[in-house]
Amino acid sequence: MVDSFVHNYKTQHMCLAIPGRIIQIINPNDSIKQALVDFGGIRKEISIAWVDAHVGEYVLAHAGMAISVIDETEAQLTIEALNAVDGIDLKFQSAR
Repeated sequence: MVDSFVHNYKTQHMCLAIPGRIIQIINPNDSIKQALVDFGGIRKEISIAWVDAHVGEYVLAHAGMAISVIDETEAQLTIEALNAVDGIDLKFQSAR
């Protein structure tokens, strides 16, 4: 039983969503809205078509898509948790 659990644990994959702050809405009138998002100093254009998000707000992004709007506290806590993983070093940048 334990061997089966260990095997399943080691072979399962997990996807992560990374928090970022919206810097700019690229095409607000387009049906496929894009935004420039800051992920701890790295800026990327992602789709915000699935969420109602605005400049200065934080989103969780996965595979180039914002999947959720989160508050600043949750963004900071998520970044701290990710930084606890060896080899990850994201910088939290407050909207204030």
